[in-house]
Formats: sequence, C-alpha cells, structure tokens
Amino acid sequence: MDDASPPPRLPALPAIEPGSVWLVGAGPGDPGLLTLHAANALSQADCVVYDALVSPEILALARPGAALEYAGKRGGKPSARQPDICGRLIRLARQGLRVLRLKGGDPFVFGRGGEEALALAADRIPFRLVPGVTAAAGGLAAAGIPMTHRTTNSAAIAQGAPVLIFYMALRQLDAIAERLTHHGLSGDTPVALISHATTGAERVVEAPLAEAAAAAERAGMEAPCLVVVGDVVRLRRALDPAASIEARAEAAQALAQHWRRAAG
Repeated sequence: MDDASPPPRLPALPAIEPGSVWLVGAGPGDPGLLTLHAANALSQADCVVYDALVSPEILALARPGAALEYAGKRGGKPSARQPDICGRLIRLARQGLRVLRLKGGDPFVFGRGGEEALALAADRIPFRLVPGVTAAAGGLAAAGIPMTHRTTNSAAIAQGAPVLIFYMALRQLDAIAERLTHHGLSGDTPVALISHATTGAERVVEAPLAEAAAAAERAGMEAPCLVVVGDVVRLRRALDPAASIEARAEAAQALAQHWRRAAG
C-alpha cells in the first residue's frame, strides 16, 4: 500500500443556515458512530441543545465558542418540560443562530423529535432532520444481538405494536396486509413505502394497509424499500422535507386540531 496516497474525498456537506434548526441523532454514544451530517453540524452550530444521552466525547466535537445548553430528560429526576424545550429552539432560531438539537440515538426513536419538529413547523422555523444510529440497532449489534431473526409471529405483531417497520418486504405486501388484518389491524391503517431511503433516488408512497400492495405496483416502487405501518405515517404531511414551510405549518396546525378534538 502506498503511504503517500491521498485520503479519500468526503462528499460536499450542507451548511446550517442562520435562523434554522437541525434535529440530529448522535447515535448510541460512541463518537465513531456519528454520521457525517452529525459531525458536520457539530462543526458549524452556534448553539447545541443536547439531551441526557449525548456523551461528553461527542460534545467535545462542537466548534470552539459554540454554546452548549443541556435540555435532557431522565426518569424520576428534575427535567426540562417539553414545551419549554420547543420554545427554546424557536427563540434561538429567531435570534438568527444556527441551532443544533442533538439527541442520543435517533431523534425520532423515543427522542420526541416528532414533537419538536412539529413545533418548529407550526412556527415556520426552517429545520432539517438528520437520522442517527438508533440504540436499538447500534446497541444490540455492539452486544452481539441481532435485531431481526428469521422467525415471525403475525398474531403477536399485529396486536402488540403501534408502529411496524418491515425491511425487504415489498414483494410480501399482500401477504403482510392479509395477515395483519386477519389478526385485527384495520385495513385503513396508514402505510408508507420508502424506496431507496435517504438517497437521491428516494421515493415515498402512502396508502391504506389494504391498498398498499396495489399502490406500490402502480407507482413502480423498487427495492430496497421500507414498509412503515401505523398512525405515525400521518405526521409526514407536517414533517416532509420536500414540503414548503407554509405547507408544513398548515399540516402541523391541522394535526394539532385533530388531536385536540380526538382528546375531547
């Protein structure tokens, strides 16, 4: 091997715009499991609002002079209230700062990232969503435990989870829908099909569970494709990265009204 060979070239990474917020997953703790987007955000942010599961080693990667604000939640201990955290992110963005909201694991997996993104959308604050290595995947893999194995109990799955995520399931959509509805899941349950996730070829199709297979065929969806089943799919209207700020705000406000009516 030639020791003088040049280092590999990294892709061009986006800038955090002043007055915007990035909601970023920091992974399960090991700095080596940070994504390039996460490391890039740490190198730019004026203010890092971090949670209790972000390790000191990761915070040490913040750019010199960046403000570090703790906004963590720990069970049984005094913690910041979620509305206060959302309000703080909005105020910082309105000051024209480049704001990084840094969460352990992935911001949308038990991280309340959805609540914070909806609050930003409703107040017309530009934001970017950056996934992280979720502890469910990274932690299990580091411990030598596979998240999936080739055994499935359709009855237990249908009755036991508010959101279901299937990998490599495009060709089995009809069978999956039949089994889940047989075991009690409504055919009207929202489904999202995400092909080539996070790449330039990404495509997303939404449909009710009973119509998901037909919708995938009509749209010509291709593998690799994630299949997401559950009411969380409804939030996409307010969180869609391709939507305008106005469209996000209208969808977020409509969802809030819907939930208020549903709560009585």
